[in-house]
This record gives sequence, C-alpha cells and structure tokens, in this order.
Amino acid sequence: MFDFDALSQAMVRQTVLCIGDLMLDEFVYGEVSRISPEAPAPVIAVQRSETNVGGAGNVARNIAALGARCVFVGLIGDDVTGRTLRTELEREARIEPVLVIDPSRPTTRKARFVSEHFSTHMLRADWELAAPASGDIERALIDAAVAALPRVDIVLLSDYAKGVLTARVIREVIDAARSLGKRVIVDPKSANFAIYRGATLLTPNRKEFAEATRRRIDSDADIADAAAEALRMAEAEAMLVTRSEQGMTLAHRDGKLIHVPAQPAKVRDVSGAGDTVVAVLSVALAAATDWDTALRMATAAAAVAVGKPGTATVSLKELRRKILPEASLAAEEKIALTAADLDARVAEWRAQGLRVGFTNGCFDILHPGHVRVVTQARAACDRLIVGLNSDASVRRLKGPERPVQDERSRAEVLAALEAVDLVAIFEQDTPLELITRIRPSVLVKGGDYTREQVVGHEIVTADGGEVVLVDILPGHSTTSLVQRARDNRS
Repeated sequence: MFDFDALSQAMVRQTVLCIGDLMLDEFVYGEVSRISPEAPAPVIAVQRSETNVGGAGNVARNIAALGARCVFVGLIGDDVTGRTLRTELEREARIEPVLVIDPSRPTTRKARFVSEHFSTHMLRADWELAAPASGDIERALIDAAVAALPRVDIVLLSDYAKGVLTARVIREVIDAARSLGKRVIVDPKSANFAIYRGATLLTPNRKEFAEATRRRIDSDADIADAAAEALRMAEAEAMLVTRSEQGMTLAHRDGKLIHVPAQPAKVRDVSGAGDTVVAVLSVALAAATDWDTALRMATAAAAVAVGKPGTATVSLKELRRKILPEASLAAEEKIALTAADLDARVAEWRAQGLRVGFTNGCFDILHPGHVRVVTQARAACDRLIVGLNSDASVRRLKGPERPVQDERSRAEVLAALEAVDLVAIFEQDTPLELITRIRPSVLVKGGDYTREQVVGHEIVTADGGEVVLVDILPGHSTTSLVQRARDNRS
C-alpha cells in the first residue's frame, strides 16, 4: 500500500490552483406527510436547513481539509449569494479566493429538498445562468490563474459547465501550466475531450466517458478498448473513469490499466463525492505519489464522503481511519486465536478487494530492524498479516534458552504496531502451511534473502502475487541484543 504518515506530511506542504464553477449548495431537510390543498403537490414540513460552498468551491474546501493550500479562481455575480460565498471562502485559512465578479449573471445556487428520515432527494431548484463567460470576464479569469501558477504545485480544472471554463480559459491555462512544468488534472464536463488537450489526467465518470467515446462502458475491458482513442483525443497522460459503487479505473497512455474497487460504505448522500475524489488526487499527485497510491487514497476518501449528508469534506484524520481501520483496535483484537478467525478476516478483506500481504519471524525482542521491515511490508499491501513462530518453534530454531518472551507477549507487542493488521501464530518451523492457507497477494521478507530463498514464494507467484524484498536496518538483531544483555549480567 503506502506509508500513510509520510504521504500525509508531504501532502500538507502542497498548494493546488483550482479553477472552476463556484456555487452555493443549500440543503432543506424535512418530511412529506400530506398533499397541498391548493394543488396536487407534496408539502414538505421543513425541519432544518444548511448551506455549503459547492461546485468547484467544494473541491477547494476538500483540498484545505486535507491540510494543503488552495488558490481558488472562480466567478460570482454581484448579489447576496456571491457575497455569501466570498465570506465563507475567506473564513477558510488554507483557501485563497480570487473571485471575478460578473454583474450580468446570478451566482449559481442549488437548493435540494431532502427527506430527513430516508436521506433521499425529493426536489432540486437551481438559480443559474449556464452560459460561457464574456470576453472581458474570460480575460480576468485567465490573468488571475496565470498569475498564481508560479507559486502552486499542481493545477485542477473543475468543470461544472456553468461558464467559467470556456475553451479559451481551458486552453490558455493548460498551456501556461505546461510551460512551467505543472501537471494539470481536469474534472471534465464537455464530451469533446479535445478541448482539454495537454492535461495530465482527465477524470470523467462512466456516463461522461461513454458520451465522449460513443461507446458502451460496462467493464474494465470496455474502458481499455475506448481509452486509447480518448487519450489521443485529449493528448493526456492518463484517463480515470469513476464508476460509483464499482470503483474507479485508470488507463495510462503506456497501456497500463489500474482498477481500484470501491470501499464499503453506508451511503447517505453522493453529492460532492466526485469533488472529494479530484481533490485527493490533486494533492496526492502534487506530493509525487504514484498512480496506484493516489487512486487508493481517492477511493477511501470517496467512501468517507458518501457517508456524510450534503456536500462534505474529508480530513486527513478521517482518511487515516478509513485506510488504517485496524489501527484503532486493541492489540488483543488483532491476534487470530483460531484458524477460523484467520479465515474470516482474510475472507472479509478479499471481499473488499484489498491486497493482503504477509511477512513472518520470531520477533523475540522487537527492535528498530523489525519495525522497519514490518512498516515497509505494510507499505506494499492494503492489509498486513504477520506470521509469528510459536514458542516451540522458536526453541527448535534458536535453542533451548529462547524465546526470551512467550508467544502471547510477542504477539501483543507486534499487534500494537499500527502497521500490523493481524498476527497469526504458527507451530511449524516455517510458515509454509500458513502461507498456503492465506494465499497472500504480497509476500514480504527482508533483503538478506533472495526471492528463491523466501519460503512460500512458489505459492504466491503461482497465484499471480508478488514477492517483495525490503531493505533491512544493519546492526540490529535479537541474538546480539540477548548476548549483550547476558554479557552485561556477567
């Protein structure tokens, strides 16, 4: 998988330039209990209401919620809604709003009427002028964006087709960004991907991708077939197709296809989930992470966002809990006491589409070398199982005076590590039987082994998995620690 803490530290140092359509999202919650006597229409008994910064503004809020900074370039009218949005954005410490005023148009506002009990949308009312910005306004938007480019790390175009991202604005901003070596992510609305040519990544949903490619899109194979044409059209490095409950699939121009399944979530409201996805992608990619890691971060964030009402943001703390759910468990809850416990946990993770990793050892006295191997092992998978030699097994391997700590103590110390998701004790001299039972996608061992020396490598590679050798920390071993303690006693 990845080192979440290291990536988080890199993410908070990034600045994103976000350009797009700003709007005010209003949510009116209530219930329908009768029909109006004035007309055959339901009457909503309003219980509460709330307003949020929406559209591309919600993307900016999500960037800020991740601890990064955002320079936001948008468009408002000379009205109460526009002034409300400006005030709200100025309250965000990590957002720098650069808002162009167009007196000829209303600020976009959307009011959604939602059943409080069922969390279903009953009606939406829009106030908007979905027309391209005029020449003078276009120029002001371009000038504001280009002026900010030298002090940002990545550019994000959030297109809601409300008039900000005209063909001229898109073209000049992308060209200016590329001239400075800045990557550009586009959340597109137009079916003509050619107007976004030169962008690094486009993130259409399945419907948008199907319309742009004029293909039926039902599977990864359909995306792969249509991606080459779409990438040529956009002259882009990659195309990410978001597919709701089916996850997301990225097609790279080198032919690589990455599919990340959606994480389990109790869906309350999908409004703004796409904003969360592109916000996480932009900040993660700005932090120089790889595609696979960025997608997994975005998928986890989407699962958090849809569990909240309205247009929601996702913080690094919430994202951490979603990606490292076992970290909050007590140590004893992370020890598989029976084979049935182990099977159930592995089956649950596999059903979620997670990559299960495995490493093993005696871990008699936990030292920095152990911690490094375990941490790097966790970075190679989504869930890490550590196989632990039983006391009898350690005695056969290390001699009658070992282990120093009994197996339960060693298991609890290991399980207390955040990088460890499950500990499984095995009685044999090698973990071959345990590996055969788990059939991990990733088998991890210290770099003092060769792949051919790693027990179980044949089983894992036969299933299409991989063997990963991680760097060990020189100068650390349990045997030397035990000997040093004995020497000091004598």
